[in-house]
Parts: sequence; C-alpha cells; structure tokens
Amino acid sequence: MTQAATSAPTGDALAQLREEARNDVRALRERIQNLDDDAIDLILRGARSHYAWQNKAVPRELLETIYEITAAGATSMNTCPARFFFIETLEAKQRLAKSLKEKNIDKMMSAPVTVIIAHDLDFWTKLPFLFPHEDRRPFFQGKPEHCETTAFRNGTLQGAYFMIAARAVGLDVGAMSGFSNAIVDAEFFAGTTLKSNFLCNLGYADESALFQKLPRLPFETACKFL
Repeated sequence: MTQAATSAPTGDALAQLREEARNDVRALRERIQNLDDDAIDLILRGARSHYAWQNKAVPRELLETIYEITAAGATSMNTCPARFFFIETLEAKQRLAKSLKEKNIDKMMSAPVTVIIAHDLDFWTKLPFLFPHEDRRPFFQGKPEHCETTAFRNGTLQGAYFMIAARAVGLDVGAMSGFSNAIVDAEFFAGTTLKSNFLCNLGYADESALFQKLPRLPFETACKFL
C-alpha cells in the first residue's frame, strides 16, 4: 500500500469531508456573490507597481497572513511548489544586491521587505501530504524536465496569488525581473533543489515615484472566440 493511500480518508469519512467542502462553497456564494468595484480596483484594476517606499515596517504577522491566503490558491495536483524568502535585514539585502541591475538596487534596498519567489524542483516529495488520496510521485520521480515545467508554471501562479493577497490586505508591491537568477541561486540556494523565479518588493508605497499607467491591450487584440 502506498504512503498516500494509507493517509487518505476513505468511506464515510471521505464522504463527509466532500459534503462539507460542497456546503462551504455554497455558503460562501450565498454570503458574497462578487467583489465590488473598489475591491477589484485595489487588487488589480487600479493597482500599480511601486518603486519607492515609506520607512514603515511590515509586521511579520501580516506576512504570515499573506502566505495563508496565497497557499489557498489552486495549483495542479495541489503541488504547491512556490517557496517565499523574506529579505529584511541589511546583510541579506546586501547579498541580494549582488544580483540586481544597478537601477533596481535602490528600489530593493529602500523596501521594507523584498521577497524571493522561488520554486522547489523536489516539490513532488511533499505529495503524500498535499495529495493524499493517490500517490502521484511517479508522475515526477526521475523526470527532471517535467518537474521543472510544473514547478515553474505553478510557482509563477503562486507568485501572482501572493501579489494579489498582499494588495488585498493593504500592502503595495513592486515585482522585479531585472536581476540574475544564477547569482540569486548561488547566493541563497546553493546545494538545494530551489530555483529563484522573480523578486517582489513589499511594503507601504511612496506614491511620489509613480508615473502614468501604461496602456494595456484591448479585448479585441488579446482575446478570441473560437
């Protein structure tokens, strides 16, 4: 018997859990049908990427809340490959600065927190806990390319959840890709199965650094009905 099978609920216990899950979703839909325009503006439509920051600390309890919200988001097979490293101290920021393009160093150094959003290529070893009703480890074991594709895709998805969650609880974000992944990986993840994806500054923004919002593609250009 597989490890997954031995830990998964069965029979009446499984039926009860499934019914509870369905009732939870029905209750949520009865409680709230959709977000209002202000909420949508806060998390996406009116949100901005920020480049300057107030000298105001972010409580660690709030970072834990952001992760809790992020972790609730869907990933394929519930793989949850993303890993989040909160860079707060001067020593850690100086290490991270080695990887940044020069124009991004001040943005990172002035942010209360910079998050390295990474993914674990050995995410599949956690599947007996994350996907207990069936052993899905053979889908990934000995298949490094499939592991890399799955980890990158779902880790990126979780990174987007993270940014939206941060905005939803009142923080501002500024994602960055102007850095060397190889340097970050050598500095922070050497000897591990972790790989960096992108960076995200986090805190309370100084809006004086903003410029006008850039255009987005219209529906007719980006979308097709088939």
